[in-house]
Amino acid sequence: MDSRDRDTRAVLIAGPTASGKSALALDLARRYRGVVINTDSMQVYRDLRIITARPSPGEEAQAPHRLYGHVDAAVNFSVGAWVRDAAAVLGEAGAAGQLPIFVGGSGLYFRALTRGLSAVPPIAAEVREAVRARLGRAGPEALHDELRARDPIVAERLNPRDRIRIARALEVIEATGRSLAAWHRDGLPPLLPPGQAAAIFLAPDRAALYARIDARFAAMLEAGARDEVARLAARQLDPLLPAMKAHGVPALIRHLAGELPLAEAAAIGQLDTRRYAKRQFTWFRHQLPEFAWVPPADAPAWLVRVLSG
Repeated sequence: MDSRDRDTRAVLIAGPTASGKSALALDLARRYRGVVINTDSMQVYRDLRIITARPSPGEEAQAPHRLYGHVDAAVNFSVGAWVRDAAAVLGEAGAAGQLPIFVGGSGLYFRALTRGLSAVPPIAAEVREAVRARLGRAGPEALHDELRARDPIVAERLNPRDRIRIARALEVIEATGRSLAAWHRDGLPPLLPPGQAAAIFLAPDRAALYARIDARFAAMLEAGARDEVARLAARQLDPLLPAMKAHGVPALIRHLAGELPLAEAAAIGQLDTRRYAKRQFTWFRHQLPEFAWVPPADAPAWLVRVLSG
């Protein structure tokens, strides 16, 4: 079936981690000649296939998959960089008559896709490194105080211990002379404005989801996640890089350093992932209310109805 025959330009499949999004996207791609497009901020990193539950090579062979594992862990990949990549893939899918199926759990990616993005220019490496060095010396609270003086609107929104976002806000000021709040007023248009995509949020039972998260983390360890993290740790990358903060990675690095037994590291990874799933429910409910909340078992039929008009 040619996606150009439908009014819907794309399908957006969001939901908490371990809710079955990837399997649903693959089934849809096989049925409607689609291309599965990663919309998860951790699955972009090639170093982290197992610990981020990326589709397996066998699954990727069943339908086109894009933007999975295409970024090195040493890169501080941004929402803006993802949007640029997604725009290119969206154009290619349209030219080929494929149905674009965006799937993942990163709310900021979906919001940028459907609502646009602030037009912050690239930040020079030397500016970023200088701010990170100050962060290491003074700590996040001190830099948050500085941010409050220079960009009070953004500082008010941030937790004083949110190292990454505080550093990002200061980097923008240092590099551009403008606050993030000012840049947010001059946004880039959305790639998929309202009405151009079928947007679904998989909403499983919480208790069943948390049990699935725990079981999946154990399966990741059986599949080699510890060795995968060991290879990443051996690179001695900046611990503030996003890839170094993926769920389960910090605890397993502590285990590899002899600080934690494996069982305790696994328990920490499972707890962090469950907490993240809880935040995903809350974030999507408040930030992207236009997504239809559907139980995973009902999602295939819901999507077929939407795509059939």
